[in-house]
Parts: sequence; structure tokens; C-alpha cells
Amino acid sequence: MKQTMWLENQTLGTDFILLGLFSQSKYRTFLYSLIFIIFIVALTGNATLVLLIYSNLHLHTPMYFFISQLSLMDMMYISVTVPKMLLDQVIGIHNISVPSCGTQMFLYVTLAGAEFFLLAAMSYDRYVAICHPLRYSILMNPRVCILLGLVCWFLGSIDGFLITPITMNFPFCKSREIKHFFCDVLALLKLSCSDTSLYETVMYLCCVLMLLIPVTVITSSYSLILLTVYRMNSATGCRKAFVTCSSHITVVILFYGAAIYTYMLPASYHTAENDMIVSVFYTILTPVLNPLIYSLRNKDVTAALKKVLWSESV
Repeated sequence: MKQTMWLENQTLGTDFILLGLFSQSKYRTFLYSLIFIIFIVALTGNATLVLLIYSNLHLHTPMYFFISQLSLMDMMYISVTVPKMLLDQVIGIHNISVPSCGTQMFLYVTLAGAEFFLLAAMSYDRYVAICHPLRYSILMNPRVCILLGLVCWFLGSIDGFLITPITMNFPFCKSREIKHFFCDVLALLKLSCSDTSLYETVMYLCCVLMLLIPVTVITSSYSLILLTVYRMNSATGCRKAFVTCSSHITVVILFYGAAIYTYMLPASYHTAENDMIVSVFYTILTPVLNPLIYSLRNKDVTAALKKVLWSESV
């Protein structure tokens, strides 16, 4: 009993140490500078996309509402991990307190879970728009869109509230060095001196469920879309549907591919280095690619941006 209390006190009183992304590289300064540029581009691109959507009446449609939610999540997502990592490199201190680690983990898990379901909602929106265009305004009215958005945030927060307290309550009596650039759940569990196998199994099943439901919705939606597009006689309609859906599919492959590797493959396939590299895809690269995918390939967004820039120049 005394030993357990001592371990708990050690857990609460000792900071963790984040080893960082490029701890073994000779080009740390250059690589962190590159990450900083990517971070600024991601924030600027997503913020611009959100402002354009909310300020332009022509973009007040269900599809752009979901895109604005995705951009908002991406801005928060990349801000949870990257600023701390860059600050550690600048000041040379890689410590993170237990409460800060728990907060970072909660926000990271919540935003990841919310984005899983949001991408499913976006695929359903495209399914209704292409397969049931005459009923689109009824099936995807503003109340339905807001409800779907709230459900995505709610489901993500449930994931965060379940995983974070359980993970942080394990006694950590091994090394305090987290072999990651943020407080990742799996990296933190490796530091625990208690048996976490049951918890890891339950968490694995929960993650499979959280991935399986959205993936089923996305696969079904795009399968029906492809079937509908194949039957179209209009070449213009086919092209427009293909451009829109290909953008969504690109995001889905990047985000879900990295998530499936991280949370669904057996532990034998994982190494600390590979886990960090894969994490870069959905914590850093996806947030910077999303605004580029949804703006450069979208005539409505580029037209709205040109209108804003033109009005400011005049």
C-alpha cells in the first residue's frame, strides 16, 4: 500500500520529458525551421478558409459548413502539439508537467476522434448532394448540419474524457522520457510499471469501433456516389462530382491511413521512430494539406478569395 502511494506521489510530482521529433538528427535546426513554416502555413490557410466561408454568403452551404469545421479542428489540432515542440527546441527544456501532459492528451484525442466522425459526415453530405440532389435542401438543412457537427464534437470529447483520465492514473515508475514529440497515449503507457495489457486491449477495441463506424459510412457513401456518377450522362456533372469527391478521398486516405497504422496494427509492427513519423502525417501534414486541397481545387473558394483580395486592393 505504501509502495503504491509512493508511486502515485512520484507520478504527480515529476515532470515528463518529451524527446522530440528530431532528437537524433544533425539537422535539427533546419528541420524545426521547416516545421515552423508548415505550422504558420497551416494556421494561415485554415484561418483564411474559415473566414472566407463565414463571410461569403455563396459559401453558406452544408459542404462548406463541414469544411469550416474541419479547418477549425485542424487549427486546434496542430496547435496542441507543434508550438510546445518548437518552444522546447528554442529554450532547450523538454519537460512537460503531468497536468499539461494530460491536457495535451485530452485535446489531441478529442480532436482526432471528432475529425474521424466529421469526415464521415462530409462523405454523407456528398452522397446526398450527388445521389439525391432534389431532396438535398431538405435532408441537409441547417439544423441537420449543426446537429451533425455537434455530434462529431460530442463523440470526440467522449473519447477524450474516457482515455485521458485512465491513462494518466497509471503509476509511471520507469523512465520519465516519452519517446515522442507530444503526450501520445501509447508512448506514455510504455512508461507505466503496472500491467496495462487489459487497458490496451479495451482501448484497441474502442479505437477499432471508432474507426470502423466512420469508415463504413465513408465507404458506403463513396461507393454509391461512384455508382451514381457512372450512370450519369452529363460529362460536366461527372467531372464536378469526381473533383469534389477526390478531394475528400485524399484527406480520408491520409488521415485514416495513419490512424489505422497507429491504433489497429499489432504492437510488433510498431517502433518509437515509426510511430513518430506516422504521427507527423495526421498531426502536421494533414492540417496543412486540407486548406490547399479544398481551396486550390475549388472554384467557389478561389473566386471568394479573389473577391476579397480585389476589394482590399481597391
